[in-house]
Amino acid sequence: MSEPQPAAQLDAPARRSLALALVAERGFVRVAELSAAFGVTTVTARADLDALERQGAIRRVHGGAVPASSSLAAERPEREPSFEEALEASVVPKRLIGEHAAALVRSGQSVILDVGTTTLQIARALRARADLDDLTIFTNGLSIALELEDEIPRFTVVVTGGTLRPKQHSLVHPLAGSMLDEVHVDLAFIGCNGVDPVHGVTNANLPEAAVKALMLRAAARTIVVADASKLGEVHLGRIAPIDAFDVLVTDASAPHALVAELEQSGLTVLAARDPRVDP
Repeated sequence: MSEPQPAAQLDAPARRSLALALVAERGFVRVAELSAAFGVTTVTARADLDALERQGAIRRVHGGAVPASSSLAAERPEREPSFEEALEASVVPKRLIGEHAAALVRSGQSVILDVGTTTLQIARALRARADLDDLTIFTNGLSIALELEDEIPRFTVVVTGGTLRPKQHSLVHPLAGSMLDEVHVDLAFIGCNGVDPVHGVTNANLPEAAVKALMLRAAARTIVVADASKLGEVHLGRIAPIDAFDVLVTDASAPHALVAELEQSGLTVLAARDPRVDP
């Protein structure tokens, strides 16, 4: 179909008609794609999809919409994926984000590495940097602690403690906050399930969101890491508003319109690229 008209020429009925046509043509359309196509916020794009769903024209699913008759519509109830399942998703973007984020670290610094598969990639990239020495790394992720174990004593690895969450290998309240209340680090790398200009940085699990918020307050500089599929997403637990973070490290497929909105909120956005593909 032809490209959508500029947003200034589109009222809500026209946007929704075009959105319906895109869903029918592609079978699945993301909220972020509609936001970029029509030059509107993700909040407006979601409102358009919600209106179409109320009419019975589409079905909302995680991250976007499908035709009302699609079998994907049955998948709307969210289930938090296990750590291993998440590890298999967006493998290359997460690796590139990890390398880009690790490049921000300097010898002698103290760092928080939040639990998550993207932050695990940061841990792997830190290990690969032979120039780094005398790092102190705090983490509530058992997989991250084990990944870094062989780098002791080059790195000092401190596990926060707390209650173990099954399938995520993360440590949460009680006790996880006790250590975080007592430290102040140079950098905190925070993972998440959603980054939205209006609703801020969110996570699917409330106990983990609470620990992430404590990590944020314990750092001089805070960096949220999220691949492009998480941009424009909003989940149950709010970690903090956008302006609480200094930097977002994402990948090169992040929608330009959404990146522009985030930058207008004062967030520095760094897009990790593969130098072999996009030098």
